[in-house]
Amino acid sequence: MHATPTRRHVLRTGLAAAGGAALSSAAPRSIGAARARRDPAPRLLVLGGTRFLGPAVVESALAQGFEVTLFNRGQSHPGLFADAGVTELRGDRDAGDLSALEEGRWDSVVDTSGYVPGQVRAAAELLGPRIGHYVFVSTISVYADTSAANVDESTPVARVEPEVVERVKTIREAFAHYGPMKALCEEAAEAALPGRVANVRPGLIVGPGDPTDRFTYWPVRVRRGGEVLAPARRDAEVQVVDVRDLGAWIVDLCARAQPGLYNAVGFRGRLGFEEFLHGCKVVTGADCSFTWPSEEFLLEREVRPYADLPLWLPAGVRGHIDVSRALAQGLAPRPVGDTIRDTVAWHDTRPAGHELRAGLTPEREAELLAAWHARDVPEEEG
Repeated sequence: MHATPTRRHVLRTGLAAAGGAALSSAAPRSIGAARARRDPAPRLLVLGGTRFLGPAVVESALAQGFEVTLFNRGQSHPGLFADAGVTELRGDRDAGDLSALEEGRWDSVVDTSGYVPGQVRAAAELLGPRIGHYVFVSTISVYADTSAANVDESTPVARVEPEVVERVKTIREAFAHYGPMKALCEEAAEAALPGRVANVRPGLIVGPGDPTDRFTYWPVRVRRGGEVLAPARRDAEVQVVDVRDLGAWIVDLCARAQPGLYNAVGFRGRLGFEEFLHGCKVVTGADCSFTWPSEEFLLEREVRPYADLPLWLPAGVRGHIDVSRALAQGLAPRPVGDTIRDTVAWHDTRPAGHELRAGLTPEREAELLAAWHARDVPEEEG
């Protein structure tokens, strides 16, 4: 067990965190760079491939010498990789249109767009005789209860009634039962391709290009300076995964045809919320201070966990997500300081006046801070 890095250590080492969860590094990394090239080039099929994680997978695969084919509806960023020699096939899983996949052979498949068990099963069965390996991108939301001190891959998954499974036919409908449906998708892939599937369970995927802004809010807000409202429990664990690290590792699993079930979130060691926020302060060079209202105060004022204050969950909601199995299979999380720096740089390329999709507005934050400072404090609290 690694100790949580202290703020003093973070500041003294310039964001090289203790406990293995390093916060800064200038060294470039390339997972699988030492892998001997196969001849002919390995072939990868990506189901989806044009939103956030998909491009990270494609870019890593191209860098590793894969021939890449995309299968999707062509509605999100069509032609994104047109200049990179990527083949694009069109179809619609909701409509059951997999005709473009009836021919062709691939060494590996990465499924970034599977949400409906029947759709995953149909694709896996159709492709099964012509592929070697299948990576299904799942989620830690599959777990029925994440409040345990240590949540590993053996933790029971959530279930949904059979009639609900029968009723859900489209990706949009599946989102209402997101975790249980993803668990059933994992099982569908494994049933169709026993021993040939890697079910990868990410947590919050972050970094440049993140459309949710749930990570981006913090370094951007800290950089603005002044008094920052921070969620209670300074030692609460922060577990995220940089999209580039996840994409590179998925490609590495493909290169080795590695099956298995893996949580994919977090670092080598543990990172507390206070260390994370001070990391944002050091990386951005901000002039700011942090105020930590109690959870009771925040909940009484209907501050929404993970939305108004991203990454914050009240005590008892989530324990530590054990990522040791993925680390043993080569997942290499970069220092979170690198992710902070690169996320801010990416954010600065967005149109002027872009409004973050997550986090408190300045007005709401100021209102909450004023209320916190104006509260009646018992005399013994000082």
